[in-house]
Amino acid sequence: MTSSDSKPLILILCTGNSCRSHMAEGILRAAAGDLLDVHSAGSKPAGYVHPLGIRAMAEIGIDIRAHTSKHMNDFLDRDVHTVITVCGNADQACPMFPGQMARHHWGFDDPAHAPGDEAAQLEVFRRVRDEIKRVFDAYGAGWAGAARVDSGG
Repeated sequence: MTSSDSKPLILILCTGNSCRSHMAEGILRAAAGDLLDVHSAGSKPAGYVHPLGIRAMAEIGIDIRAHTSKHMNDFLDRDVHTVITVCGNADQACPMFPGQMARHHWGFDDPAHAPGDEAAQLEVFRRVRDEIKRVFDAYGAGWAGAARVDSGG
């Protein structure tokens, strides 16, 4: 952070920036409110946000329709506080973001590769969304709790 009143920038990364990172971004923004500046990006952006990801998030009242697929290099000149990678299994190359900052990795399956018809795929998106929600709600609550302590609340 460059000043005491600027919000910490949290960058959520995966490879394609089409599903998991956008779901995590939406959930963390909802969980942390105005405490954090939350963005997502990828090392090989897909160029779109997956429609089933948008649909799964809408089911829990979070609108990510305006999200766009971005390259992580767009954030190289920003003062990133924390990088969180959400890539899944070892068969996926998680992006490495350069610099000194806090880093976390929470791996989730990639719902974009779910087999079956649209209904079966949507079930996978819902499962992954719910897993992401549990983790990022807790992470956001940690920031909110720290802010209450810092403000004497």
